[in-house]
Amino acid sequence: MAFNKSLAGYYDDLAHVGIPTDDLPKTEEFWAGLGFKEIGRFDTDDQGHEVIFMQAGHLTLEIWNSDGAVHKTGAINHISLNVTDADGAYQAAKKAGYQLKEDEVQHLDYWQHGIKYFNIVGPNDETIEFCEIVKA
Repeated sequence: MAFNKSLAGYYDDLAHVGIPTDDLPKTEEFWAGLGFKEIGRFDTDDQGHEVIFMQAGHLTLEIWNSDGAVHKTGAINHISLNVTDADGAYQAAKKAGYQLKEDEVQHLDYWQHGIKYFNIVGPNDETIEFCEIVKA
């Protein structure tokens, strides 16, 4: 399938790499030992699950404990690309024929004003997220 390149104009950088874990404190300690610092922590449900964001230099990790770790090569859940217009990027992805994992742009209450995101499936079944941190 030939893909329309119009989606390429919607992202400007890597937003984060998503890693599920079975043990959030142990995983946080591991990445802290490599120099990553916590920049955000959010409850994800009423069952004690959390997501943390850790950063070292330009790289941000999203680590959460609600899905469980894979425990083998390929354990990274997704890569996320930074967008400033998730709605426009979603429409471009849909028009270009990418396999979308959601029927619409999703919203979460992370950061001050929330995030908007959607995911596409890559040629090797990898998940690529397009994420907008809402500014206001």
